[in-house]
Amino acid sequence: MIMIILFVFLCHAVTFCQIEFVKVPMQKKRPIHLALYQIKLPLPGVVSILHRASGLLLFLTLPLLLLMLENSLHSAQTYASLVALFKHPLARLSMLGLLWALLLHLCAGLRYLAIDMHLLNNLKQARESSKAVLMASFLLMLLIGVRLW
Repeated sequence: MIMIILFVFLCHAVTFCQIEFVKVPMQKKRPIHLALYQIKLPLPGVVSILHRASGLLLFLTLPLLLLMLENSLHSAQTYASLVALFKHPLARLSMLGLLWALLLHLCAGLRYLAIDMHLLNNLKQARESSKAVLMASFLLMLLIGVRLW
């Protein structure tokens, strides 16, 4: 009931004030639809999208990884079957991809913490830190991957 009274009061207040909205013509022609494949995204934008995608990938694969951990701790036979599974090159490659996603997410998260602490203030620093995130995550993935392979 109170909401109805408030609504009626606001309607009368708006008509009493007779607010007029002025339409300002747009200066630029905007596209009717966005062709996302034609937009050239800068490197910090690519790192941002990769950070979100890697976080989603890690979130979605976490139950599978925890299930594999639980099964490996359950008995010696399930551990041996998981070891045999990870001898397959496709399984190793998928784990290497998850490792890269984890390292990229970690490095990009540290970059965003530096941005939030106002350590990276200008565009040049943003571009350089984006390059550093990609290179560091790839190099760390190579180092750990060579060690584990």
